[in-house]
Amino acid sequence: MDITAVINKNDKAKIWTAHFILALGGLFIGTGEFAAMGLLPNIAQTFHINIPTAGYLISIYACGVIVGSPLLAIIGANMERKKLLCILIILVIIGNGTSALASNFTIEAIARFISGLPHGAYYGTAGLVAANLVPPHQRTQAIGRVMLGLAAANLVGVPLVTWMGQLWGWQSTFYLISFGGLLLLFLFPFTIPTIQPNHNISPLQEISALNSKQVWLTLATAAIGFGGMFAVYSYITPTLLYVTHQTELQVPIFLALWGMGMVIGNIIGAWMADKSLIKTIIGLLIWNAVFLALFSFIAHSPLLVLICLLLIGMGFALVPALQASLMDLAPKAQILASAMNHSAFNLANAIGAWAGGVVISIGLGWSSIGIVGSALAICGLVIFMFSIMILKKSNN
Repeated sequence: MDITAVINKNDKAKIWTAHFILALGGLFIGTGEFAAMGLLPNIAQTFHINIPTAGYLISIYACGVIVGSPLLAIIGANMERKKLLCILIILVIIGNGTSALASNFTIEAIARFISGLPHGAYYGTAGLVAANLVPPHQRTQAIGRVMLGLAAANLVGVPLVTWMGQLWGWQSTFYLISFGGLLLLFLFPFTIPTIQPNHNISPLQEISALNSKQVWLTLATAAIGFGGMFAVYSYITPTLLYVTHQTELQVPIFLALWGMGMVIGNIIGAWMADKSLIKTIIGLLIWNAVFLALFSFIAHSPLLVLICLLLIGMGFALVPALQASLMDLAPKAQILASAMNHSAFNLANAIGAWAGGVVISIGLGWSSIGIVGSALAICGLVIFMFSIMILKKSNN
C-alpha cells in the first residue's frame, strides 16, 4: 500500500503525531536501557550480590541489542511495518515486565537480555517509517525526531525513573516502561500508517545487500567514533565527584545538561545532515574529538564542565546522520542496516567503557577519559574518511 493512501505527506499534523508516537517508543526503550545504570546498587541489594556483578546486567542488555538487531530485522523483512513495530513493543513489555517480577538474578539477567532484543530493530524500523512520511530532503530530520526519544530518555526519563526507583523500589521503573509499551500498542493503530514492505526483497536479499565495504566501514565509524562519548559517559559520575568536586545531589544537574545537549544536537544536526550528509558526519566527528579532549583540561572547573558536557551531548547528532547514511548505502536492506547501526552504537558503549577503564586503571586519572574519548573520535574520523576515499575510487 502506498503510504500516501494513509497519511498524505502534506498533512503535517498527522505526520508530526506519528513521529511523536514513534519517538515516545524510543523514550521508553531508551529509559529502560539507561535507567538500570543508576539503579545497580538497589538491584544488587535485592538479589544479595555486589554492584560489579549487578553491572553485568548492562552488558547482558547490550548483548541482547547486538543479537536482536540483525536477527529481528531479518525475520521482519517481509512484515508490514506497523505490525513489526507492535511485535517489537510486545517484546519490550515482556522483557521489562519480567525484569520487574524477577525473583532471582538469573531470571533478571534473562529478562534484561529479552529487553535488549527489540532495541535496535525498533529504532531502525521506526526511523525508516518516519523517513517514509516526509520528502527525501527532510529524511534525516524525521529520523532525528524518532531519536529525540532516546535523547529525551537521558534528559527526562532516567532522572524520573531513578527517583521512582529510590522512592518505590527499582521494580517500579520496569513496571512503568511496561505500561508505556501497553500505551503504545493502543496508540499505534490510530497514529502509525500501514506500510507494506518491498515483497521483491527476501530476507536473504537483505543479508546479501550488506556485502558492502561501505556499510561495514560506516558501522565501524559508529562503533569506534562514538565510543569516545561513552568513554566519558561511563565514568562521568566519579569524575564529577573526585575531580570536579561536586556532591552526589549535584551530579544529576550535570547529566541533565548532557541530555539537553543531546536533544539540541539531534535537532540541529539532523537538519544539517539533510543539507549535506557527508560533511555533517565529518563535522560531528571533529566536534566530538575537540570537546571530548577539552573535557580533560577543564574537568576541575564546575562551570566549564557544565558548558562542555552540553557541547559533548550535542555530538549525539551523529546517530541519525549515520543511520541516514546506512539507508543510502543499503537501499535493499534499510531496516537491517538501520538496526545494525544501533548494534554498532552498543558496541561503542562497550569499547568506550573499556578504553576509559584502561587509562584509569593504569593511573592516568579520571579526567584522562576525555583524551581517550577524543582519540576514539579521531579513529572514527579516519575510518570514515577512508570509506569516502574507497567510494570515490569505485565511482571513477
